[in-house]
Parts: sequence; C-alpha cells; structure tokens
Amino acid sequence: MGLAVSVDIISQVYGDEEGIDYYRSQFDELSAELAADGVTWTEPDGPPAEKGRALLLSFPYSTLHYLRRVYALHMNGVEVTPVPPGEELDMGPEQEESHMLSSHLICHSDCDGYYVPVDFGDPLYLDAGSVGSSVALLRELRECAPHIGVQLTEGGELTDEEAQRVNDVADDHPYRYELMAWILLFEAARVSVASGHAVVFG
Repeated sequence: MGLAVSVDIISQVYGDEEGIDYYRSQFDELSAELAADGVTWTEPDGPPAEKGRALLLSFPYSTLHYLRRVYALHMNGVEVTPVPPGEELDMGPEQEESHMLSSHLICHSDCDGYYVPVDFGDPLYLDAGSVGSSVALLRELRECAPHIGVQLTEGGELTDEEAQRVNDVADDHPYRYELMAWILLFEAARVSVASGHAVVFG
C-alpha cells in the first residue's frame, strides 16, 4: 500500500458516474466545513490547464516521512543530513514539530485528506479529513529544496530541466526518497495553486 496524490480527481474517474458523484459530494462537504472555518473554496469544473511533471504519482507511506524530517530539521535550525543507508528513519524531529500544529507538510495525514489553494494559518482537522493549504505547502517545499539539492529559480520556480533531473535521480542518491516525495508534492501543489483544484491524498 502507498500514498497516491491527485489533482483534479474527478477527471480521473471520468465515465464512472458513481465515482464522480462521490467526489463531488466530498468536495461539497469539504467546502461547507471550510466555510464554517472562514476559508472560502470550491472545486472548479473541468481539468487544470497544465499537468504536473512528477513521473511517479504515488509512493510508499514511509517516503513522505523522509521529506517531513528534512523540513523539521530545517525548522529547528539543525543541519540536514541524509539518513545513513541501513539505518531506520528517526521520526523524532517530525514528531516534535507536529506538536506545534503549524506546518502544512508535517501536520497532515499521510494516507488521506486534502490541500486546497487558499492561504490560511494552521492546518485544519475537519470531519472531511486533514486539510492543509497548498499555498503554504508550496512555500514549505521551497524551503526544503536547497537542503536536498533541488535548484529553484530566484522566483522559486522549478524549470523543466531541473524537474527532469529530480525525476531521474539514481537509486543510490542519498536523498532519493526525499526527492521522490518532494517533486510529487511540489508539482501537485503548484498545479493546485495555478488551477484552483484540490490536492487529494488517497
């Protein structure tokens, strides 16, 4: 089992009327709960104008925690170093940061929930699931980038050439798992912010 990350999930179930009705009802419920918390958002009709550039659309659940560790170390002013080969991932930094309830990357379910393209404060925990801001997620992923060797432009954008390089990272790269999670989340958040669609974890 693993985490699948989708943007515009309704188009992905095109032709499945039950699936379409299900996700529309889920988005309606999410919109209503967000409105009660002062966040205005609705899922747009139609697909996004552009697609994400991540080659993988899912990864094992544990992969996400490698990236969360990077951000937790960064937030605590600790030097980011790779997890040594053969050693278990130390979840301590992530768990410590999760108590602050402020990071949209860390304080979110690793198996379900949403990110919506509205910039709001702390992540939300609603009946519809964990909800983060894809605007805030994108900001946090940009902070992670230099620590795992991703070169963004001065404006914080990812070029096609750099996206390809990250996608092609070797199996023995010291930040292989971090990069795998980073590019999928970065591209999902980028498309979400540009199009207005939610990022769906499932």
